[in-house]
Formats: sequence, C-alpha cells, structure tokens
Amino acid sequence: MIPLQAEASAIAAGVNNVWVLVVTFLIFFMQPGFALLEAGQVRAKNVGNVLMKNMTDWILGTLVYFVVGAAMATVVGGLTSSGTVDLTAAFAYVNDPTAWIGWLFGAVFAMTAATIVSGAVAERMEFRAYVLFTAVMTAIIYPVVVGFTWGGGLLSSGGYLGSLLGTGYLDFAGATVVHMCGGIAGLVAAKMVGARKGRYDLNGESQPIPGHSMLLAVLGTFILAFGWYGFNVGTQATILAVGDDGSLTFMGAALGRVALVTTLGMGAGGAMAMLMSARYQGKPDPLWTANGLLAGLVAVTGAVPHVTWWGGVLLGGLGGFLVLPAFRYTVDTLKVDDVCGVFAVHGVAGAVGTALIPVFAVAGFSASQLALQVLGVVVIAAWTVAASGLTLYALDLTVGLRVTEGEEAEGLDLGEHGVAVYPEFVAGGDSPMADGGSVRTDGGAVGVTGGDDE
Repeated sequence: MIPLQAEASAIAAGVNNVWVLVVTFLIFFMQPGFALLEAGQVRAKNVGNVLMKNMTDWILGTLVYFVVGAAMATVVGGLTSSGTVDLTAAFAYVNDPTAWIGWLFGAVFAMTAATIVSGAVAERMEFRAYVLFTAVMTAIIYPVVVGFTWGGGLLSSGGYLGSLLGTGYLDFAGATVVHMCGGIAGLVAAKMVGARKGRYDLNGESQPIPGHSMLLAVLGTFILAFGWYGFNVGTQATILAVGDDGSLTFMGAALGRVALVTTLGMGAGGAMAMLMSARYQGKPDPLWTANGLLAGLVAVTGAVPHVTWWGGVLLGGLGGFLVLPAFRYTVDTLKVDDVCGVFAVHGVAGAVGTALIPVFAVAGFSASQLALQVLGVVVIAAWTVAASGLTLYALDLTVGLRVTEGEEAEGLDLGEHGVAVYPEFVAGGDSPMADGGSVRTDGGAVGVTGGDDE
C-alpha cells in the first residue's frame, strides 16, 4: 500500500510540473509579441529583418542554452560562492529527463533576455553579427547573471557578497536578471553600432524616424502583457504544497499576490506613461502608453511576491513615469539611437523597480537588503556592459557590426534577406524599394537638417 504522504507528493509534483509547462508555453508566446512590437516600430523596408532576428533568438538561443548556457549558470554559481564546482553535475541535465522541464522553463527566460537586444539595434545591424551576439548572450552573458543570482552565486545568500551582507538578492522573475540585462546589452549594442542615417542632423539634434505600424506595436504589447502572467505568476512554480501530515495545500495566497501586483503594476505604468506623454507632447500618445505599460510590468517583475499591493502600484507607476524622460535622455543626451526604447523600458524600469523592493516590502524595511539590492543592480549592470562591449568589439573587428550604406538605404529586408514583407508597396523595376517607393508605408518622411532621407 502506498503511504498517504507519498501519494500526495506524487499528486503535487505532477500538478506543479504541468503548471510549469503551461506557463512556459505562455512565456514562449511572448516571442511573437516582441516580434510585433519591434516590427511596428521600424520602417516597412526593415520588418523582415526584425522578424528574422526574433526567430533566430529562439532557434539558435535554445540550442546554445541547452549545450552551454544552463551549465554555465551552475558553474558561475559555484565559483562565486562557498559551494563547489562539479562540471559533470553542471551538465547532468543534458541526459536527465526529470530535469528537462526545469531546463525549458529557464530557456524561455534566456530567450527573452536575448531578444530584447534586437529592438535597440534595428534597421542597421549586420545579421551575422547579431546572430553571433545572440549566441554569446545565451551562452555566457545572461547565464553569468543567472549564476550570480538564481544559481546560488555572488549575490545570493550563500554567495560572497550576499553572505557579507547577511541576505540574498531579491529578483523574483527577472526584472534585472532578464530585463535589465537585455536592456543594457541593447544600449551598448546600439551605441557601438551607431545611429541610423538621418537620426541626427548636422547639429546633433535628434530627428524622428516613425515606425510603419503603430497597430502592430500595440498589438505586440498586449501579447507581451498576456505572456507576462506566465513570466511572473508562473515563477510561483509551487501551486500545491504537501504538509507533514500528507495534506495538500493550494498556494492561493501566494499566487493571488503575484497576479494582483502584476496587474496593478501594469495598469499604473500605462496610466503614468499616458499622463507623461500628454504633459510632454500635448496629447496622450498610444505608443508611449504601450511602452509605459511594459515598463510597469518590468518594474514589478522582481518585486511581485515581496511587496504590498500599493507598493506594486507605486513601483509600476514609477516605471511608466520614467519611460519617456529616460528615452529622451538616451537619445538626446547620450546620443544613442535605441529604436524601441529598450533601455528605458527594460533597463531603467528593471533597475529602479528591483532596487526599491525593500522600501515597499511586506516584511518591512531592511537597510542591509536595500544595500544588496542597489549593489546587485550595479554588479549586473557592470558585468553586462563589460561583457557586451567586449563581445561587440570583437565582432566589429571580425565580421563587422553594421550593414553598408547601400543596404541601409535599400532596406535590410532586401539587403540581408532578399525579401519584401510588403510586396504590394514595392515599386516596379529591378531595384524595388521595400519602404514603399512613392507610397510611404514607413510612417512618413524624416525631416532632417543638413542630411538626406535614406
């Protein structure tokens, strides 16, 4: 006869594993959301290139993360803590079917970090260079951050810095581990690739280059928001717990807090961005509202189980409030052409939201926790800047980071892939223009001073 507790444990394990698989599939659905969001914010002649990069993130990223990335996180966790490093154990998941569900759950997070970069470097980065950077991102850059945090390394309670402060770094679902890492990598890449032709005039003033479809961008935002419930609520992987007496307990309170804070943060972020766009531009802007909604989600992603509901509102609202000024600072002051504003949405919101978790914590304020949160943000940011910069520098010396001027003017769809996503708008002749020729499908002409509109 099977003991009651063993039977309960088997039921709980089965239900929890199915739950993890379902939310993993939901997170994967964020990939088309990113593709639509980014495609809508570029000119029509570059949409196919954006789609190709998003597909490559998944195709190549999963392979690399399986062969190298997941093990790298385990190794880094051991190297930066008092633990031991066992390479055989680090790669044990490869031949262990019981570990494959957990690996897949980790892989979709890795793909999210990698695909964020494509939105920053759209319309001018060489495809080969992007593919190679994605490989490094999923093999080394992102896994090292995971090793520092979720892998029990440097910033965890058992890591060298965490143990020094007597606590562990809090980032529940990856506001900094995933989103800030991707946002900062995107910022570095956009800086090193350089601005699009026509983005700045001869006086260094930024000029708008409208995307071709706000409809796609906003639709992508809603798909991302839907998938985000898998990201945040899904990280609460235990939905049935087994008591000492063999009883099963539904983790409704934990799931409810995560779901509520995610929803309130999302709403507050969108509302604040809408107000800020109306303040800066005179009228509420749909695209800025969409970016604020996403920034609100990023801001609470690390905090959802740790903060009060009103703390989630304030963190999400702060993320949305900062989106527009952070983007303007990136473009106008730093002179970085971040096409989709990934640094403002993912980098700034992730950093601020995660650093301030102790201020709104359910358990009360802790100075040592606040110190570790701020230190953790700095460590992750510094590693990402250094690793991304070194990788991109090496790629620039070897394959080159940027397409030719001719390819950029023609459009990356034709120049890099030989396709036109909108063939009905292609002009006749042997050299069709994928931005529509005389029919402008890319949002209108770009007004520049002292430059040309290519």
